[in-house]
Amino acid sequence: MDRTQILLVGLPVFLFFSDILNLFVPPPPPKDGYRTFPDPKPTPQPNLHQPLEFPAQKQSGFGPIGAGHTVSIDFCTSCSYKGNAVTVKNMLESEFPGINVVLANYPPPLPKRILGKVVPVVQTGVIVAIVAGDQILPRLGVTPPLWYYSLRANKFRSIASTWLLTNFLQSFLQSSGAFEVYCNGELVFSKLKENRFPGEIELRDLIGKRVVDTGFVRGIEGAGGAYRNFQ
Repeated sequence: MDRTQILLVGLPVFLFFSDILNLFVPPPPPKDGYRTFPDPKPTPQPNLHQPLEFPAQKQSGFGPIGAGHTVSIDFCTSCSYKGNAVTVKNMLESEFPGINVVLANYPPPLPKRILGKVVPVVQTGVIVAIVAGDQILPRLGVTPPLWYYSLRANKFRSIASTWLLTNFLQSFLQSSGAFEVYCNGELVFSKLKENRFPGEIELRDLIGKRVVDTGFVRGIEGAGGAYRNFQ
């Protein structure tokens, strides 16, 4: 071995044994005049920033203007009307604090719902017939018509067309196109009758009129009851 190899091998060995030796050698004593002091403990400072306490504000006897009122918005979920319903909900809650706004789905008529359940079954049957009809139909004693072989000539196009058409038909059958607004059970606006969405100002005025009228009646009834109790 030459000197370079000896140096490369001997230096790591020397460092290894020196580290082991340092583990068993006690540390040197501290020098004279050197004293260690414990860390000073921080003295607690008085909390000068204490929150001020204010008396709680009392609500008026009638409460918020929208308290006790319920607005129901029944809309078509499959028509992507949820964004409009949420916008109207936020507007009403900001304009009439305390009002209860309920969102719900407006289902389509019963015949459309029944047909909507039949469409997926027809879709599955057509696709199975295109893929394996040549083996299923003869066992059932059914002779495939001529147009069936034209569908099997291009399976991918036939399956894709069936999938798109049935999905479009099912989406149409599940939609009602409704956006109905009720205030305390009374119909305020109907998209099925007006064939349009309500404007925010229009709907605010319609709801506000019924809220104010109901609050006025409640105020009169409350005043009458207090007068009778006074007598």
